[in-house]
Amino acid sequence: MSLDALDSSYTLAEDAAKQSSLQIPSLKLTAEKLALVIPALCEAQNLPGLLDRARAALDPHGICYEIIVVDDDSCDGTAEIVSAIALKDPRVRLLVRQGERGLSGAILFGWRHCDATVLGVMDADLQHPPELLPALISSVLAGHDLVIGSRYAVGGQLGNWNPVRKLLSAAAVWFTLPIQQAGIRAKDPMSGFFLIRRQCVEGILFQPSGFKLLLEVLVRCHIRSVAEIPFAFGLRHCGTSKASFRVGWDYAKLLVRLYIERFIFRWRRV
Repeated sequence: MSLDALDSSYTLAEDAAKQSSLQIPSLKLTAEKLALVIPALCEAQNLPGLLDRARAALDPHGICYEIIVVDDDSCDGTAEIVSAIALKDPRVRLLVRQGERGLSGAILFGWRHCDATVLGVMDADLQHPPELLPALISSVLAGHDLVIGSRYAVGGQLGNWNPVRKLLSAAAVWFTLPIQQAGIRAKDPMSGFFLIRRQCVEGILFQPSGFKLLLEVLVRCHIRSVAEIPFAFGLRHCGTSKASFRVGWDYAKLLVRLYIERFIFRWRRV
């Protein structure tokens, strides 16, 4: 599926809001436009608060933006809630996918249905602080192609994870190091909170299934520079986690595919 068409630590939301307002006095008069995609599957309880906080974080800086909620045909009223908000604020849009599942596919679907120059994504469960958005945008405008909200950068935190989950996460990151591009390796290639310039992803054939789009972006896209801004991974506000054996299996398949592309295909071309 092709796509056509600050070094401060952010922990609590209140602290992030104060820091962003101090460090980024204005993003006005820029020709850039941000499209922030929020994939959703049964996130009706989380979205009103998330959309309020995201707009409150972005509005003072004057950046042109839209927030696109991509709903995978939820049955909990997600579409109705987002539609009601969109009626009051046209910068919020709802896109519904039917008969499809997968976080990466939802993100790509949202990106294809916008004309923004800067593409972004964050989770719907409030584990990513929307107050970090101005800092991410500022870093893109400063010249970085890809800016990541990072749990592993200095000052970042994994949150209330048990030791086994932390070990599995660290192992998953370690396995990505050989296939990431030299000179732009990210400390948190598994993050679901990032912004990237549209020109970097156009024409790339992505795997629509799975949950780890950032890793594929890091390995396959035309990126000159990467910045990571630390934050503390929060607790899910409402609803249930989408993590499952299928998610792990999709990640394993993606990893194998990227290793083959990186090493075997490159060896055959030499």
